[in-house]
Amino acid sequence: MVFEKEANSSSKRLRSPPATEETPLLGAPKPQSSQSKTFANVFIAIVGAGVLGMPYSFKRTGWVMSLLTLFFVAFLTHHCMMLLVYTRRKLESSDAATKIPSFGDLGFSVCGSTGRLVVDVLIILAQTGFCVGYLLFIGNTMTHLINPITSTDLSPKIMGLAPKSFYIWGCFPFQLGLNSIKTLTHMAPLSIFADVVDLGAMGVVIIEDLMIMMKGVDFGGLKSFGDVSLFFYALGVSVYSFEGVGMVLPLESEAKDKDKFGRVLGFTMLFIALMYGCFGAFGYFAFREQTKDLITANLGKGMISTLVKLGLVINLFFTLPIMMNPVYEIVERRLWGGKFCLWLRWLLVLVVCLVALLVPNFADFMALVGSGVCCVLGFVLPSLFHLLVFKGEMGWKQCLSDVSILALGIVLGISGTWFALQEIFASKV
Repeated sequence: MVFEKEANSSSKRLRSPPATEETPLLGAPKPQSSQSKTFANVFIAIVGAGVLGMPYSFKRTGWVMSLLTLFFVAFLTHHCMMLLVYTRRKLESSDAATKIPSFGDLGFSVCGSTGRLVVDVLIILAQTGFCVGYLLFIGNTMTHLINPITSTDLSPKIMGLAPKSFYIWGCFPFQLGLNSIKTLTHMAPLSIFADVVDLGAMGVVIIEDLMIMMKGVDFGGLKSFGDVSLFFYALGVSVYSFEGVGMVLPLESEAKDKDKFGRVLGFTMLFIALMYGCFGAFGYFAFREQTKDLITANLGKGMISTLVKLGLVINLFFTLPIMMNPVYEIVERRLWGGKFCLWLRWLLVLVVCLVALLVPNFADFMALVGSGVCCVLGFVLPSLFHLLVFKGEMGWKQCLSDVSILALGIVLGISGTWFALQEIFASKV
């Protein structure tokens, strides 16, 4: 859900006249946000269904390593978000006529058409990756609810298909209809509903975890650290869960007190990191080696857990077209003159469904998207843009900081992608 607000606001702007590469994504002035509203907006932009795979990451990589990685990623993400803010402020102060409301516009201002192209491609990969994760969650959750593996049926089938594949294909025709809607204004409240359901699910899971932990936790039997390859796995999951860099510029624009925006953003990131850490650690402590890739699969068969799972399925089902909206805007702007194109949308929905059918594990796919895409969006591009704009004014310490983050993002992205692909292919064997 990281780009949906930017996408929703830009959809009206891109329609008349047809957008071109040089068209700035400008919209009507928005009301200014207080510090509390800024906190809420940042929270909503970042927290999503990815947190449900956090306990599995703690199991794979060790709870101490996961916590350290989580807080490291939170700190680095906050720093790189502020680099984008400083870069935008510098460019706008140099030319009063320049307005840079979005990440893509910043890329165009710094690197021209190439910069916007790179940002556009990464946004497409990130958003479609999130949607693939949604379909994986829907397929796996419906399978656990309706067609679980039993001692008498180790490989259940529905019309000759594995249950997960059946439910993903079952979503396909309905998603074609939902993604055919030209404007998603009426679906915007579902974004808030999504976060309410996510928080409700986290609350139910934490209560279940605590009830199990009250029976006693043997910390001696818990994994604290994994090997180096699992560090990259934890990194990918953490970066995926904190991905929200595309929203920082619109949110800073709406902030009433811009001088305090960085402090509010930092406090929000710390709060989310603590929440993620507790959620991941409690889930692993409670279910230990039985922790599933989606922690909701560890919940019992009671009425409350069933309602939570169904609520998450419904919420992600209707959130998927909202998440795809930025993809449609970019593709239609580049390939169809900024006009609505039904067949392109249907083709993209088909591609997302096919990829979801090929991916065996939700958490492994989180690590792949986090390492391969979100590392570049969240770390490499912010440090690169900042370095290019401030290179004539920075001291050697700031220059070294930008270059270090740039190099770190590249190394972590390549290494994390490699290890995530190894995990995915190992799961399929």
